Amino acid sequence: MAKQHSAAAKYPEVGGRPAILMAEQRRKMARSAHAYVRGATVRFYKWLEQSHHAIPDGPPIWICGDCHLGNLGPVANSKGKVAIQIRDLDQTVIGNPAHDLIRLGLSLATAARGSDLPGVTTAHIVENMMDGYDNALGPAENKEWIPAPEPIVAVLKKAFQRRWRHLAEERIEDVEPTIPLGKRFWPLSEEERAAMKALGESEALRQLVTHLHSREDEAKIEVVDAAYWVKGCSSLGRLRYAVLLRVKGADDDARLCLIDIKEALHAAAPRAPNAPSAELPADSAERVVMGARALAPALGNRMIAARFLGKPVVIRELLPQDLKVEIDQLTRNQACKAARYLGNVVGIGHARQLTTVQRLSWKRTLQGHRSSDLDAPYWLWNSIVDLVGAHEKAYLDHCRRFALEPAGRVVPSVDNHIAHGGRGGT
Repeated sequence: MAKQHSAAAKYPEVGGRPAILMAEQRRKMARSAHAYVRGATVRFYKWLEQSHHAIPDGPPIWICGDCHLGNLGPVANSKGKVAIQIRDLDQTVIGNPAHDLIRLGLSLATAARGSDLPGVTTAHIVENMMDGYDNALGPAENKEWIPAPEPIVAVLKKAFQRRWRHLAEERIEDVEPTIPLGKRFWPLSEEERAAMKALGESEALRQLVTHLHSREDEAKIEVVDAAYWVKGCSSLGRLRYAVLLRVKGADDDARLCLIDIKEALHAAAPRAPNAPSAELPADSAERVVMGARALAPALGNRMIAARFLGKPVVIRELLPQDLKVEIDQLTRNQACKAARYLGNVVGIGHARQLTTVQRLSWKRTLQGHRSSDLDAPYWLWNSIVDLVGAHEKAYLDHCRRFALEPAGRVVPSVDNHIAHGGRGGT
């Protein structure tokens, strides 16, 4: 590796990372009810399992498994074309597509609550989400083009305008070829450095990088710098690295690219009982890549599964256009239009895996479970209502425990740990 980080004493050693990262996760989940929902995937499926609602068994297909607002957003393919797709597939499995609908509906409902929208708006949001999803399942001649609403358009405009400079400034705070250490990036251990060097020399990584942007097939890659990456919420505590690579062509023209390495864990989302066992890999990283290629080809086709320090990891090159949908405040009109648009996005991801007969059969199933006063399946509405209540209760309890944790047992936050040279706060 081209450089060695200095002044690493103030950063946690490998064995000390988990406690700090788990404390950071608890802090992030205490920010809002919506943030709690996004970080509580395991609890979501436990509550869903305990519910008594007659959720229909949809066709066994690849589902997101954690289909909330933050996991949808602009994604660029290997040619740079941008589209709104599912952008995080950590929980993907061959499962029940109804679970993605419930998860997205819950996320939209909690976002609406965070925007102080009345309860009746939540019902309209669910109806619009289902209208967009139904549209994706219908025959081609009946499909309606659904325009992106204003909050989504704003994210798309930002994605279209972004270049490497923006990615460098946002992720590594500089356009120079180093990753500056701080609260987001920590130095690697000697074992991690050795493993990173070996990974940088692998043919699989070289092929992934040269596949993008029409880079030369015989181009050489070099690891310029790497760091442990403190990123995300539900992924905090697992292996996560940012790697800066230099790609050299035959004419010695060198370009930089930023690689994200993320440990893949066992999915909390349940596998469909009738899912073909041969199609669902036992390796978690291979599962994520296969699910991404089925649901979001723009992302999946620039990912590979690998092993790092004996653990399964997913590797992808970060592109400037990769963003998540962050909507802090919504009007009633914006919320309904966003729900319809995002429901359609998820529907497209599901529909591309189904035959015409399967799509229409699933569409009929969804339309047959509706009440006279709500244009959405009753099991979907009842599940969302129950889950909003369960998550709100759990969120408040989480905040109580977070706020009242005895001072002597409080693990220093990432900021405090770095600021105090690794000694923690007072």
